[in-house]
Amino acid sequence: LSRLELLRAQEAAQVQAVSPLPEQVRGLVDVLAGKGSHTSQSLQSFIHTSSSQLHHIPVHEPMVQKHLESLQSSCGNGLETGALQRLTNLLLVEGLTDVQQKEHDILQIETTRGLPNVSKSIPLEKLFLPLSKVSIPPRISVTIGVAGIGKSTLVKLFVRSWVKGEINRDILFVLPLTFRELNTHEKLSAEHLVCSAFPHAAEPGCISARTLLILDGLDEFKTPLDFSNTVVCTDPKKEIQVDNLITNIIRGNLLQEASVWVTSRPAAARQIPSGLVDRMTEIRGFRDAEMKDFLDQMFLNNRDLSSQVLQHIRANRSLHVLCTIPGFCLISGSSIAYFLRHSSDQSQEESVVPRTLTEIYSYYFKMALSGDWQEKPRETLRTEQAVNTSKKLVGSLGRLAFYGLLRRKHVFYEQDMKAYGIDLSLLHSSLSTRLLLKEDTQTSTAYYFSHLTLQEFLAALYYYTAAKRAIFDLFTESGMSWPKLGLLSHFRGAVQRALQAEDRHLDIFIRFLSGLLSPRVNRLLSGWLLVKDEHVGLRSQAIS
Repeated sequence: LSRLELLRAQEAAQVQAVSPLPEQVRGLVDVLAGKGSHTSQSLQSFIHTSSSQLHHIPVHEPMVQKHLESLQSSCGNGLETGALQRLTNLLLVEGLTDVQQKEHDILQIETTRGLPNVSKSIPLEKLFLPLSKVSIPPRISVTIGVAGIGKSTLVKLFVRSWVKGEINRDILFVLPLTFRELNTHEKLSAEHLVCSAFPHAAEPGCISARTLLILDGLDEFKTPLDFSNTVVCTDPKKEIQVDNLITNIIRGNLLQEASVWVTSRPAAARQIPSGLVDRMTEIRGFRDAEMKDFLDQMFLNNRDLSSQVLQHIRANRSLHVLCTIPGFCLISGSSIAYFLRHSSDQSQEESVVPRTLTEIYSYYFKMALSGDWQEKPRETLRTEQAVNTSKKLVGSLGRLAFYGLLRRKHVFYEQDMKAYGIDLSLLHSSLSTRLLLKEDTQTSTAYYFSHLTLQEFLAALYYYTAAKRAIFDLFTESGMSWPKLGLLSHFRGAVQRALQAEDRHLDIFIRFLSGLLSPRVNRLLSGWLLVKDEHVGLRSQAIS
């Protein structure tokens, strides 16, 4: 057996002396540790005879070993223990607030800034344990957090800690899946769902005996969950629509004995009726010390620059609040550092540190287009031809971002890229890797913007440039609409659409669109993504 399995078995055996484990758990520990007369056949027999707690499926010792090694490989890379300390304690919440259900993530953060959080906390190792001696473990757990706060990182941290035997030794199998993977299927059975998370099983099936099924990123699922019209299915072998499969699992019609953990942005989490959720937790953002440590890691070889960036963030209360979100702090920190490195080259009117969202993202994109990253020597900056190629890529990605935003779509696949004329070979460029993250699933490759606000800024850039020459409503992709001429007409139409949106998901897009009319932003991006002084006249009309 691998050292990984022996470690888990030995540690579990030690815990047994303090807290007696169920007979089934002790039996599996003995098998994994190679004790007594257990062999792979006896493991199979052990699973088959535990009919009260297990679904019957042939599982062999080497398969369990492969599964653990696979989990360690996929979840053990790129996790820095120090930076993850805040994820080891989650906030225990009663449910979603009105703000969380109705407002954009950024507006949620801005609305609650400065308010003390009175929620109780729960350690990660107790996330799936009873809260008291008289209660039972939660079956359906939901963890919420705004975009970029670390939901997927939390899942990786949990899986890595479980594989090492550090937490939740009572859970025998952890089956992590992302909704990005589920998007690639039209129909699935419960058995094949489990096998997609545990591909080393001998036959399709479902393992229980304290199994945890993780479904990460509900907000990225292509189909809304409709619990009111769920078609009941109790047959684990029957293939049904994936959204119907998920609702049946959450309702308990399928995989009844497995625990289910769903992560999601707050607005998407409201799809799950509160009566079905046994435990809801929330990921908190950075505290001041954690923000400082994060920036120190970003600028590891230049602590003076890190201190200057932090000083400017703290001087702007709105920016400071938003930077409690790691994903936003990364973008803001990079932009401010880029500004500071080039401050001697700035004119007097440009010498003020970027403060608005649009200014911060404009610096980020200027840095991206020029290839002038913090870790890259300036003498290796990109050639004019490379910059022009990047401009074209940004334009194509902008169209993808805009129409994805309208459809609430944040994950894209190769067919989406081709449909919007994006050259797949360019997606390996330095620029693309800064804007898009890539994830290889079992059946395809998924792409998604490294933060929601990057998609929204690109969408605003596309709309701003396209509206100047468009004669039809850009919100109607087919082009079938009443004629709409001029940027001002399109601008007003976009504002109207945003006001009509039920969940305010276009609010930050509109904020970016308005910000592109700023004289400073025009000077920053003129020659790159905007035409010099084109904002003159448009700004006063838009304001009026």
